[in-house]
Amino acid sequence: MNMVKLEMMVGTFMLIGILCLGYVSIKLGKMEILGGDFYSVTAGFDSVSGLKPGARVEVAGVEIGKVDRITLDAKSGDRALAYLKIKSGVKITDDVIASVRTSGIIGDKFIKLRPGGSDKMLKENDTIRETESAVDIEELVSKFIHGNIK
Repeated sequence: MNMVKLEMMVGTFMLIGILCLGYVSIKLGKMEILGGDFYSVTAGFDSVSGLKPGARVEVAGVEIGKVDRITLDAKSGDRALAYLKIKSGVKITDDVIASVRTSGIIGDKFIKLRPGGSDKMLKENDTIRETESAVDIEELVSKFIHGNIK
């Protein structure tokens, strides 16, 4: 009887330890379970060159979300759609401007949001209308070298 009680206590202790290890792994890995506390918005760009899913979304240098996925717009066929996951506590005006930017000279791409002055806020599955695409450095250098700057 004493041995059974000891084995039950060890088993319970091991189960609690495994649950704690799983919780810490999820928090440190910044993984989401059951969707997280975000809402989704979409932004259409002419070019998202270098932008990848998981890239950060910033307002005034503060990370407020991330890029969930990037697809080709089925309607137009020549624009990219970036699906953004924004933290629920952050409210974005409907006249916000989304820009694809680079952090540093050779840094990663991210999306910078510049809020407007509207009183209306974006809701789940709304679309950001004003966007600025990524600057293609290779194309600019090529134009400079070949003298096609206008």
